[in-house]
Amino acid sequence: MAWYGPRLASQGFVVITIDTNTVYDSPPSRGTQLLAALDYLTEESTVADRIDPERLAVMGWSMGGGGALEASVTRPSLRASIPLAPWHSVSDWSAVTVPTLVVGCEADTLATVDQHAVPFYESLPDTIRSGYVEIAGGNHFCVVYANDTIARQVISFPKRNLDSDTRYSQFLCPAPSIGGAVSDSRSTCPY
Repeated sequence: MAWYGPRLASQGFVVITIDTNTVYDSPPSRGTQLLAALDYLTEESTVADRIDPERLAVMGWSMGGGGALEASVTRPSLRASIPLAPWHSVSDWSAVTVPTLVVGCEADTLATVDQHAVPFYESLPDTIRSGYVEIAGGNHFCVVYANDTIARQVISFPKRNLDSDTRYSQFLCPAPSIGGAVSDSRSTCPY
């Protein structure tokens, strides 16, 4: 996951990466941990004075992706949420009001897209900005390693939703073309 930090920081974002308390932490616990990290970053860290607490986002992988969805329900003031190959026992996220980009991995056998990523995305309200990108042939770890297709989406989504930079809309709307690295994509265009 470390590759996301430098990529996002190179676009002007302050990034904090965390590890969970234990590998067994449930998605609700991981959501709480994500929000605690944001609170630390904006209130106590040495860079707190450089962070706009009105422009915050969360991103997580696997149960951390479920945690990102949980954080979005708990804190609707977030400006973006990016669940990566998300896993959660809950599939209805109609209460989410935070712009959300779901990234799935086509050949994921741990958080299968038909039981997790796709239903999560489909349950999001049509009234929020949302997107879905599925990496062709990718297993559960497809989001862990540097990937230009994922990077384009994971950078463009917060640039559009945190920075209100409309130049990035072109990478989100229309949704990425299916073919090559992308096996499925959807979006609530226009942005």
